[in-house]
Amino acid sequence: MDLVLFDLDNTLLNGDSDFEWAQFLIGKGVLDQEVQEARNVRFYEQYKDGTLDIFEFLDFQLMPLARHPRTELEAWHREFMHASIRPRITTAARELVDHHRARGAIVAIVTATNSFVTGPIAREFGIQHLIATIAAQEGDRFTGKSRGVPSFKAGKIERLDGWLESIGLHMGSFERTWFYSDSHNDLPLLARVSDPVAVDPDERLRQHALSQGWPVLSLR
Repeated sequence: MDLVLFDLDNTLLNGDSDFEWAQFLIGKGVLDQEVQEARNVRFYEQYKDGTLDIFEFLDFQLMPLARHPRTELEAWHREFMHASIRPRITTAARELVDHHRARGAIVAIVTATNSFVTGPIAREFGIQHLIATIAAQEGDRFTGKSRGVPSFKAGKIERLDGWLESIGLHMGSFERTWFYSDSHNDLPLLARVSDPVAVDPDERLRQHALSQGWPVLSLR
């Protein structure tokens, strides 16, 4: 049996769901455009160049969830899926997921983006398992904070190992382990699996993949 892991943003998606969710809220007038759009762009640039403070970013990304009822947030998310996410899912991405699932692999998304944003996206792909940064809740409302280790850089390994342990497995349980990602931020987990694959990679990951002989592919 194989374990197949997918990054989400700019890997399975032709775009970044974190960034697009903030832009969607700005477009609806939920967030102030003049202030928040500049911050959203700045955080995205920091992510791409590897300097992102994940906790500062999560304060920005999760606070809007705490200001609104869950029913309102979920209604907005349904709009977001239709307007911003489904158009960014390519046929090639769906086919790659289906290929591995048809071969009997355990398939999971491992993403730094929070679980509220990414849960419906994982379901859109038919992927049952999601390892994401957890948006903390009290009762039926979000707190605006994260819970546990963010699923970012080496934190993806810690969260992955914890999930596998919870279902009685470990990385050595599988014949092959795959991880598909676009970002140099995912090098810790890419180095951990037997079959790392660079997908539409940023330049730092592209150069590393070529030097290591890793496959490089495009889903766009």
